[in-house]
Amino acid sequence: MLKRIDPHQARLGMFVHKLEGNWFSHSFWWGRFLLSDAGRLDRLRASDVAAVIIDTERGCDVAEGAALAAMPPAAPRRRRQMLVEDQQAARRPSALPPGLRGMAREFGRAEQAADMGVKVISRAFIEARLGKAVQPEVVAPVVEAVFASVQRNPHAFNGLMRCKRDMEYLFRHALATSALMISLGRQMKLSPGQMHDAGLVGLLMDSGIAMIPPPPGWQGDWQSLPKRAAHEHVLFGRDFVAMGGFDEAVVRACYEHHERMDGAGYPEKLAGEGISLLGRMAAICDAYDDLANPFDGDGRSNPACVIERMQADAGAYDPDIMREFIAAMGVYPIGSFVLLASHRLAMVVDQSPDDPARPTVRCFHSLKLGRAVAQETLDLNHCFGKDRIVGPADSAMLAQANLPDPGQMRMKLLAAACAG
Repeated sequence: MLKRIDPHQARLGMFVHKLEGNWFSHSFWWGRFLLSDAGRLDRLRASDVAAVIIDTERGCDVAEGAALAAMPPAAPRRRRQMLVEDQQAARRPSALPPGLRGMAREFGRAEQAADMGVKVISRAFIEARLGKAVQPEVVAPVVEAVFASVQRNPHAFNGLMRCKRDMEYLFRHALATSALMISLGRQMKLSPGQMHDAGLVGLLMDSGIAMIPPPPGWQGDWQSLPKRAAHEHVLFGRDFVAMGGFDEAVVRACYEHHERMDGAGYPEKLAGEGISLLGRMAAICDAYDDLANPFDGDGRSNPACVIERMQADAGAYDPDIMREFIAAMGVYPIGSFVLLASHRLAMVVDQSPDDPARPTVRCFHSLKLGRAVAQETLDLNHCFGKDRIVGPADSAMLAQANLPDPGQMRMKLLAAACAG
């Protein structure tokens, strides 16, 4: 719902939909944003705008009765059209579980945010190659769009990134890691400002890769860089982010995201709480996305197996933050292939808010019959014992299913589940 408030009523956590007044009455050049920074809030309150229009569905509301006025019925044509569409959709019968209906609605918004993010990130990487600074205001709209998506549905954006393959790896990795950082910050109940910084870290921490001088004979595969050259990306990234004037916490975490709790990481071999909170979070989110979506893009890495692998890597990650990460992502993250007690293979398409071990899955293959079966979306938390997850599907099971392209299969299964 849109509400009109006085600028002095603005507070952190609100989503600004519009600022009333001409462009000369304020210093904000982007139209819609989340108020997640105290300095930005002070500038808004000190501006000459007549009123602020906030969206209470995408951010915090004001106290009861504090709004100047609710938006009048005469909303813009597109908003009226969206309202009619939502009302029509609500009246249509749906076979989808309620949670998956929300997931399906959010995927469209998440994809728009991802497409916008790719354009901004590609520009930032070009600026990095040219040695130019990127200001916080350039990337802030991307973080705010991802933040808003995660607030509406904590799993949709991350699920989309697990399955989406049609974007350059580094750009997708930056968007995915940003969403993971925000989801983790949300689970850890960080402040809006800290979550905003976490999203920035995810978006920018690998920007230094664009600045690594290419060694002789290098073919452009950044993961084939010599170890010494690859390690330099945190140095270049730190300098690039610092040059843009980002907060020190963001700069430091970008520099620390390859440190390990046992001191065996790089570049400083920091250990334990000598690594900043955002740095410890970044180490987990960066490693998870690298392992779940490797550079070769074959789509065979199973997110549920990645979780198990990371838990077994003693000394690498902060155990308390790792537990929060699993709580945020689920025991079986979206995009995971799992084996059911019915000997069927399925893919996780949504999480259960009540039991992370009982997500919603899309069944597609029977190991007992040795063939594909009629697809079925099954909410394991409300199937009354009809089926359950035995564990992650390993590579042998997936090979037995003869999936030609697991990456494409993920997107097809997700689309089929959302279409009902």
